[in-house]
Amino acid sequence: MSTQFRLPLAAAPTYAREDFAVSPSNGDAVALLDGWPAWPEGRLALVGPAGCGKTHLARAWAEAVDAVVIEGDADLPALRGRAVLVENADQRADEALFHILNMAGVDGGTVLLTGREAPLAWATAVPDLRSRLNALSVATIAPPDDAVLEAVLRRAFAQRLLKPDPDLYPYLLSRLPRSAAEAIAAADLLDEAAAQQRRELNKALAREVLGDFEGDEEG
Repeated sequence: MSTQFRLPLAAAPTYAREDFAVSPSNGDAVALLDGWPAWPEGRLALVGPAGCGKTHLARAWAEAVDAVVIEGDADLPALRGRAVLVENADQRADEALFHILNMAGVDGGTVLLTGREAPLAWATAVPDLRSRLNALSVATIAPPDDAVLEAVLRRAFAQRLLKPDPDLYPYLLSRLPRSAAEAIAAADLLDEAAAQQRRELNKALAREVLGDFEGDEEG
């Protein structure tokens, strides 16, 4: 009987831009992000489902432009004229976000917001913020396609000095959830199992370690 596996999350990844795989699933969003600082009114929302790579892309942008990353309370006066990244902005559509958006475009200030859905769907009790959110330019990342997930897996295995059998990649790509985080978690589990059991990294080991996958025609 097939069971749905659940992978543990891996350690926090690095966010180097050169490690971000560009593909049809994210190419348009990358182009919009790279259009900084010419964003309309200095504002852009980067949205997509969990595991699509938006945090990687947003953090790489923040590092490149020396942006202030807002994860909790914000020191609003200190943000004037700065590039600002607000992660998970869809979970904090509040008065502070309204003021941060108002600062964009003033004295060279810009703001990048991330969220899982488009700003039109964000809930807020601040009427003036609603109009700001509705007017935002949006860069959308689709769930990772095979090109992105394969690049993630290859990078993860290379970082662990692993050389899997070539046919492991199509095997994993046909079965893994469309999530970069879970692809990295799979690499972690396979690395540990291969080391402990002193075995080759191949489909047989993956099937044992990760369990049965839904849609596994071999199993």
